[in-house]
Amino acid sequence: MTTGTLSRAGATTASSDLHVKGTLGGAINAGLRASLEADDKVVLMGLDIGKLGGVFRVTDRLQKDFGDQRVLDMPLAESGMVGTAFGMALRGYRPVVEIQFDGFVYPAFDQIVSQVAKIRYRTAGRIGAPMVIRIPFGGGIGAVEHHSESPEAYFAHTAGLRVVSPSTPHDAYWMIQQAVHSEDPVVFLEPKRRYWDKGEWATDAPDLPLDAARVCRTGTDVTVVAYGSMVQTALKAAEVAESEGHSLEVIDLRSLSPLDTDTVCRSVRRTGRLVVVHEDTGYLGIAAEVAAQVSQECFYSLEAPVQRVTGFHVPYPPARLERHHLPDVDRILTGVDTVLAG
Repeated sequence: MTTGTLSRAGATTASSDLHVKGTLGGAINAGLRASLEADDKVVLMGLDIGKLGGVFRVTDRLQKDFGDQRVLDMPLAESGMVGTAFGMALRGYRPVVEIQFDGFVYPAFDQIVSQVAKIRYRTAGRIGAPMVIRIPFGGGIGAVEHHSESPEAYFAHTAGLRVVSPSTPHDAYWMIQQAVHSEDPVVFLEPKRRYWDKGEWATDAPDLPLDAARVCRTGTDVTVVAYGSMVQTALKAAEVAESEGHSLEVIDLRSLSPLDTDTVCRSVRRTGRLVVVHEDTGYLGIAAEVAAQVSQECFYSLEAPVQRVTGFHVPYPPARLERHHLPDVDRILTGVDTVLAG
């Protein structure tokens, strides 16, 4: 079992043969390392991911240990990176592309939605593109323009792509490996303000398949659905609500496409109330889709209209204003109060 420091992004320490402690960023590093060790067709690509270890050090030391033919520093050209990875995927490789920040993925948008997502359908299943596009996403780190965006709805709307986001080190460790092994292209959204959150991951087996939601906290009064960075905020809101006499069940979606609506609906049929939380704008966002599917499947179980607690329908604000834009504990509790009053 690995011991000692693995990454400046998150030093990992073995606590037993099967459990490791570290940060979410360190867990992704460890998951990529395991993927590189397991399959020599796995190749990492991105700007400054080699000697530097990536802007968030998620690929720290991987080029040193696996060489510059498997951990490739690429030019600052996102469309070129994704296009090159697409070609390699067609030739049997399993490339993992790192986009430095969410706001810089758009130059590669056409490659992703027009080529990567459609090749399996275009060839009637004869050719796939098993590749991963890693994107640090969301706000909360006080970054400048183009560094704090939420592009998940764009990709979730595109058939042919899987879109997933881990919220804990355990999920980060396993989900990145599951994404690399997927036969479908995967957009892997990493909540950048949670890179330094610490936790433990088991190395023996994953808890869930890549497309399953997870019940993080059981409750009886209201179901709160979140993903990415908002899961921890929802859990904090559940602690406050408990002190006020309300029991919240918190579900981490993990996969945004496909959606595990079965897990969400089972919860809503018990609680009768639903609040959906995310950083992205609420207008035509993931929360709107969850609300629509729950309304279709659980209409007669709902005691109140579904509430959405989301970012506002504005371009992402300057760093000093982002705390007003991002959902926080108070805004989630306001949503909870609204459905409880319904």
